[in-house]
Amino acid sequence: MTHGITDDELLGEIRSLNLSYLLLVQRLLQADESMAMLRLKIDADMAEALGKAPVSRLAKLANSNQLLCQLSLHNAQTFSQLTDDTLHEDVQRAHAAILLAAQKTSAITPSVVQGRSKQHG
Repeated sequence: MTHGITDDELLGEIRSLNLSYLLLVQRLLQADESMAMLRLKIDADMAEALGKAPVSRLAKLANSNQLLCQLSLHNAQTFSQLTDDTLHEDVQRAHAAILLAAQKTSAITPSVVQGRSKQHG
């Protein structure tokens, strides 16, 4: 008998991952803001908003049914290039950094983190 994961379990895992991700983002920003901005592909305003957000606000944001982190690999070719066993490990890391840095993504906007939303009048 096979037991599949339930929707509630998946949502719980997504929310847990979201909170872990947001807490990691804050730690990265505290350790080296410039490097974190590069790795996370966020601008200074977003870095400030995330860096200053209290845990309660991060928890509120994490309580979503959508993943807040985004996979940087957008196609199978990039995946294959990054996992090619023929490359030396150091070369592979450098290649991955170049490929991933070249892609533009931002999964979270500052207005969401700061609690501002467009109000419909």
